[in-house]
Amino acid sequence: MNAAQNAEPRILVLGIGNILWGDEGFGVRAVEEFHQRFRLPENVTILDGGTQGLYLVQFVREADYLLVFDAIDYGLEPGALKLVRDDQVPKFTGAKKMSLHQTGFQEVLSAADLLGQYPGKLALIGCQPLDLENWGGALTRPVQGAISGAVETARLLLEEWGVTCARRPGSPEAGERLLSNGIDHIGYERRGFEAAAIHEGV
Repeated sequence: MNAAQNAEPRILVLGIGNILWGDEGFGVRAVEEFHQRFRLPENVTILDGGTQGLYLVQFVREADYLLVFDAIDYGLEPGALKLVRDDQVPKFTGAKKMSLHQTGFQEVLSAADLLGQYPGKLALIGCQPLDLENWGGALTRPVQGAISGAVETARLLLEEWGVTCARRPGSPEAGERLLSNGIDHIGYERRGFEAAAIHEGV
């Protein structure tokens, strides 16, 4: 799909992954952090895609440009970031199946293509995971440490696409959070720490 002439492109910034499986939650946590750091113009939508798979087709079809955060097995050191673009993106979202959502997102892209509504520009910011088996666990240290770099990479890419990313002043208010009800990054990790403390009798 191409943006209408003289109109601002519709841009989707999407995080996918499962926060319940350790580093699988990278994409969701990265897009959450991006939302907390920046205000974006009205033509940019920020979305936690979680593990919704084919339910994301409609969002992708409506996007002229698409930027995705995800945990990807590139065969690199844990926490390493890699940016791939356009035709290379489907190859990496399905090359090594680490989870159900990756296969699902490759299918999302294929479905959008078959429907004749495929983003004119596509980019994937992937992070090499360390641990995908830690049910209920937080991101590992190298993957957690990669989030700031991923957010900055996204900012630079969006500015290349003509988007001004305005930094939010101070700490974001509750209403500015992308996730709530205890599944936001801070709340989720605090809950895990409290559960561990109870278990250990602290």
